[in-house]
Amino acid sequence: MPIYEYQCQDCGHEMEKLQRMADDPLKDCPACNEPQLIKKVSAAGFRLKGTGWYETDFKNKKPKPEANKAEKKPAKADK
Repeated sequence: MPIYEYQCQDCGHEMEKLQRMADDPLKDCPACNEPQLIKKVSAAGFRLKGTGWYETDFKNKKPKPEANKAEKKPAKADK
């Protein structure tokens, strides 16, 4: 469940509330009891980790050093 931020337009009180996405936004301010709460827009607090994401798979186009070492070794001739 996401955490939503609210601010009262009447008294300026700010708060956070853990709510389901399907829940209606809060309206009444707990500090002044006026129906002046608005939902604030804030940054999400998550990061995509692991393989399959831009940062790990596509960001660095340089070949890995281990791959270069294996390619540069000359093949031994069988005698």
